[in-house]
Amino acid sequence: MRAEFLRGFAPWAGAAVLLTLAVGMAAAAAEWQGGWAETRDRLHVGAQLLGVPLALAACCWQGGRERRRRTGELMSAAARGPLARFLASALPVACWVVAGYAVATGLALLATAFYATGDRPHLVVPLTDAVALGSAAVVGQVVGRLVPWRLTAPALAVAGYVGVGVLAYEGTSPVRHLSPLADGSVTDVPVWWQPLAMAAWTGGLATAAVLAYAARRRFTALLPLAAATAAGALLVQTGDGLWHADPLARRQVCDTSTTPQICVNARYEGLLPQVTEALSGLTGRLEGVENLPVRFADLPRRPKPDEAELPMITPIGWSVVRGRLTDPREFAWAAGMALYGRGECETTDPRVARIDDAVEAYLAPSPLQQDFDEADAKGGKAERDRLKERIEARARLAGMGDEERRAWLSEYFATADECDPKEVPAL
Repeated sequence: MRAEFLRGFAPWAGAAVLLTLAVGMAAAAAEWQGGWAETRDRLHVGAQLLGVPLALAACCWQGGRERRRRTGELMSAAARGPLARFLASALPVACWVVAGYAVATGLALLATAFYATGDRPHLVVPLTDAVALGSAAVVGQVVGRLVPWRLTAPALAVAGYVGVGVLAYEGTSPVRHLSPLADGSVTDVPVWWQPLAMAAWTGGLATAAVLAYAARRRFTALLPLAAATAAGALLVQTGDGLWHADPLARRQVCDTSTTPQICVNARYEGLLPQVTEALSGLTGRLEGVENLPVRFADLPRRPKPDEAELPMITPIGWSVVRGRLTDPREFAWAAGMALYGRGECETTDPRVARIDDAVEAYLAPSPLQQDFDEADAKGGKAERDRLKERIEARARLAGMGDEERRAWLSEYFATADECDPKEVPAL
């Protein structure tokens, strides 16, 4: 076994798993680096959809080694029993596969640690995935010994990929929870016993397959098979109850020094200074204005009547990449737009549209405002007239005195969700 661990095919199998997962993770680094839950989910998907088929194929190829070398009869005459001979061949590959996954996981966690903005590392899911990879490896060895066909390894890899994926996405059927790929949303965490049940399910099936193939007393396979069956039944019966919302995702941290207050989800607490800085121009112009929402809220629910929704931080890779806001100006504009409720009106009066545009231009103008203005300036007479009216409305608001502007904005925000143009103050 020592020779199998140090030389031959096993180290190459581990290197292949490491390289495959590392390349897959690096290719989408912007979508997970900086978020612990996102890193957990990306590793989980990579382990199941890339690692499991590779482990099946690698050990399947290893399992057919004696047949390709025509040393089967010689090995059967050895002093060791069939189970010991099987484990001496299968365990090194399985351990190297798990080691490759462990190194890839460590690198991903290290890469996230440099940009983490809150939350905490999730280590239970990687441990469960390691059991699934080891189980897939020994099952592949069994299949490789039983099926004398040179294309068994790639065919088994394809079958593993399809089986894991199709079973996981089997609609709302509770059977999908038997797939080691099945999980909750990025804000969910498993119940404490779910990893144990999944490990018993995958590990029990693999152990039963090995004992049924190589044990002297094959009836001993019934014990791990019974454990796997019980664990599988528990997973199916519990269904969606296997995952629950992360308590951290239901909490937010706030900067109460601004109006409105600025809150971010506790999973991204480290982003609060950046968000506050990005919205400083907006909140500074709103100082002393009344009838505003109490806060910008960032919770997995619709904002309350006295709240405005903070622009989306998730999914990572859009407005936030590696712990940094990608475009603070656009983020501020989106926050300003959240203060207006007229987006739900079926139609907007042209006068009200000009007023909304003037408030938007004063508080947090769109990054594309200049492009829109230039497009209208090059358009027909109607477009040029509308542009002239918008510019005049912007100038009137910007030219007001501070007290007059605060009073007008207070009156404006009192009607920010009104669809009746008569309710909106004149500008």
